[in-house]
Amino acid sequence: MNKNNLNLLYREIIMEHSKNPRNKGLKDGLDVVHMTNPICGDDISIQVKINNDIIENVYHDGSGCAISRSACSVMSETVKGKTIREAKDIVKNYVKMTKGETFDKNIDMGDAIVYEGVANFPARFKCATIAWEGLLKALENNKLDKKE
Repeated sequence: MNKNNLNLLYREIIMEHSKNPRNKGLKDGLDVVHMTNPICGDDISIQVKINNDIIENVYHDGSGCAISRSACSVMSETVKGKTIREAKDIVKNYVKMTKGETFDKNIDMGDAIVYEGVANFPARFKCATIAWEGLLKALENNKLDKKE
């Protein structure tokens, strides 16, 4: 597939997830992590349902630009069924990719690969990573809850 067609496909995936987000809507009984990006106006909340170290589901809600909204949806689909360790590795790899750094192409990132082009637009980095940062916070909060 040539680069123009690949960029078009990536754009379509981002717009599809922005217009029809997966796992949108918060659930009762789960802790909420709230994240904001005042530069772009992104305002999102993330919840993670974990069972025996496996991410059963990630829920999100909020508002923001198409990139942040779609990244919430893609992130929620990408880490579903993964262990906490696998999810953290995916997040680290995703952040490297969106910064334009060398990343591990052997880690299955699903549709998250479509955000590789964000590296060319540094002002959009926070938009593309806010949900992923929220996921890390939610996973850390879950770990702390278990220690109490």
